[in-house]
Amino acid sequence: MRSLLFALLDRFLVPAPDQARVGWLRGVTYAHRGLHGSDVPENSPTGFTLAIERGLGIECDVQRTADGQAVVFHDWELDRLTGETGAVLDWRMDQLTKVTLRGSEDCIPTLRTFLDQVGGRVPVLIELKSKRELRAAPLCLAVRRALEGYRGPVAVMSFDPRVSRWFARYSPHIVHGLVVTENGSRTLPALVRLYAAFWQARPQFLAWDVRDLPSKFVAAQRTRGFPVLTWTVRSAELAARAADCADGPIAEGAGLGA
Repeated sequence: MRSLLFALLDRFLVPAPDQARVGWLRGVTYAHRGLHGSDVPENSPTGFTLAIERGLGIECDVQRTADGQAVVFHDWELDRLTGETGAVLDWRMDQLTKVTLRGSEDCIPTLRTFLDQVGGRVPVLIELKSKRELRAAPLCLAVRRALEGYRGPVAVMSFDPRVSRWFARYSPHIVHGLVVTENGSRTLPALVRLYAAFWQARPQFLAWDVRDLPSKFVAAQRTRGFPVLTWTVRSAELAARAADCADGPIAEGAGLGA
């Protein structure tokens, strides 16, 4: 009875996506934060160039600057990946684009610069970094501005269901998804939280933690027509699991194969 109720609510609250709009997500291997390694920083122009040369899709992370712009950077703080310190949100875009990524000559790129670099040659996934205590709308607006006029295959996604819901409401032409980790918990309260996030987000695709696959929830949504990507695929074993349970891996290192 419970499963039937959830299934009915799914169909009512989160209609299946138009396959003509989301089909390109399937069958692509996405380089997690670009094709990075020991001598190439994550989310760097060099890593993006290497991914493009291999014909890989690209997954990148985006944050908002103090002056409301979108830059490509993963961590909330600059410390791990650069020689600077402090929160990304406290820096202006013109300051951040002069900050060198540790171990390279590359600087932090803006989202628009990254998109210009890709130029539609490979599919792009943009993960918006958000947290509960911050408003989601300003970052969503910054990303939408950067995407204006971009013609290549691109989708936005976030762990924060407010992000996907914002794009569903205000920019439905941009493909939007929900990133999910179950952290190994499949209790009833965890399941309720999962459905609540799904219903709030109204996503057109899912990006699922590969450690939580296989999943009955994922299988049901794939049957309904939702593309399911999976992260982070770092080994041949996880690549095999991704191939069995999802529509495309977000991978790095050994997970990318030869």
